[in-house]
Amino acid sequence: MRGLDKYQALAGLGERYGCSWVEYQESVTGPQLLLWKLDMAQLRAEGWFPRAVDEGRATVITTEPSAALAAKVCKTLGVQEIEFQVTLPDDLMRILEHNQDLNPNFPSTGGRTPLAKVRTYLAGRRSLFAHYRTLLAKSRTGLAFIRTGLSFITIALLFFRLVGAGYYLFMEVPLLISGIIMAYDGLKWYLPARAIYATLPPCVDSGATGGTTVLETCDEYLAPEFRRSDPVVGAKAQRDKWTSMSPVMRRRFLASDRTDLAEERTVLACFRTRMAKVRTGLAFTRTGFAFVSLGLGMLRQFQTSRWLIFDLGLIGIGAVMALEGFFWYLRGRNAGVEGLASVRQKGSMSTIWDYFFPHSHVLPGVVKNPMALPVKSSHAPGIWATTGVALERTVLAERRNVMARLRTVMARARTGFAFIRTGFSLFSIGVVFLLFFKDTGGTGWAVFNYLMIVLGLFLVADGFAWSVPAERTRRQFPYCYGDMEITIPDYGIPARFWKTVVFSNDEA
Repeated sequence: MRGLDKYQALAGLGERYGCSWVEYQESVTGPQLLLWKLDMAQLRAEGWFPRAVDEGRATVITTEPSAALAAKVCKTLGVQEIEFQVTLPDDLMRILEHNQDLNPNFPSTGGRTPLAKVRTYLAGRRSLFAHYRTLLAKSRTGLAFIRTGLSFITIALLFFRLVGAGYYLFMEVPLLISGIIMAYDGLKWYLPARAIYATLPPCVDSGATGGTTVLETCDEYLAPEFRRSDPVVGAKAQRDKWTSMSPVMRRRFLASDRTDLAEERTVLACFRTRMAKVRTGLAFTRTGFAFVSLGLGMLRQFQTSRWLIFDLGLIGIGAVMALEGFFWYLRGRNAGVEGLASVRQKGSMSTIWDYFFPHSHVLPGVVKNPMALPVKSSHAPGIWATTGVALERTVLAERRNVMARLRTVMARARTGFAFIRTGFSLFSIGVVFLLFFKDTGGTGWAVFNYLMIVLGLFLVADGFAWSVPAERTRRQFPYCYGDMEITIPDYGIPARFWKTVVFSNDEA
């Protein structure tokens, strides 16, 4: 009901039950401390709302006052006297939703406090991903230790096999011991990161919906999982009429937008973690290649000798390491593909500005600009200042997402460079063997050499296919300036009077 019909219905209800009537307004609220203790879903089911409670007397809004409801309310609130106020069913639902911090028809998880809790869980998951990436970086450093130690061991064994013992032991033994210690220390750094892959959650983005669905959590006390609510009836129509929404309704949509943006940042962090896992696997592969090349070089140089078992052991260990590294590469390669696709998809989607500035952007829906902003004298400046701050937080969250997309693109480029380094390592080993041992071996060794060369070139090409598009995308994100100017918003005054502050890189 609207206009005169609505007021006639409210007046009729008041006359029927002999009490005053009330309609929904944002100023109609209940005692906050009391509402925290009550079950709002139960109030909705029973059809009443406590407007005031004082000294054993309660003022209650309902649609159908009755003695049975009065007794129930007295028992719930612990009062002796009830004063009823009547309203229409739709208005009662809006009063309940407003005090539950919900837009019309939204579930209880659509309130700003439940959404803030979801964002907190997402922030915790991003911190976990950052911890994983740190462990993976440490493991790559450990693999560098292993390769360095292997270089020391190689030098020591070559001297021992070429010139024997004697006085050279003073050089061979320290090199050998140092190499073994470094390899063992690097292995200790690497092994804890090896178990990370099994604990990584899937990188699933439920998809931002502009507030027409709510991002919820389940099993939050064990391992929080995220899911979308069913589409909210009428939410899209509300969002399409952005310019006619009240400030409170806007803040609730903005809170939902920030939650969607937090989910995107978390998924991008997941992609970056999986790509870090790929880079660690490729570092493991390069370490395995170092073992294989050392064993093959020894075997082909010295042929059969009492060192044959040692040479074959190096080849076997290196082959296992290389295969495991390729296993990481194959499982994690999709992360780079999906990550870039996600960045491109999100970059093409509408932003908050498409809703907030209809004079610059066409609003979605049939009704472009249904009515003027609902500005009242009581709103200035506080209620609009609060909404402006919520908008500012949402815009800053969106900017963080833009930078998260940039970091994801750069992580993809670094992973591509890791492909190139691994490919060059394999290519170089094949070329060196082909040239140095061209007079030894046979057809089998030649096929093996060419296979390493071809596989190395494939990895190099794959790396360039990853790094070049990432570099092209990176140039579209101009976030590296010497000076940075920030506008300090003051929503109590017109925007043209806002002050700015400049941060100079030279003065830092």
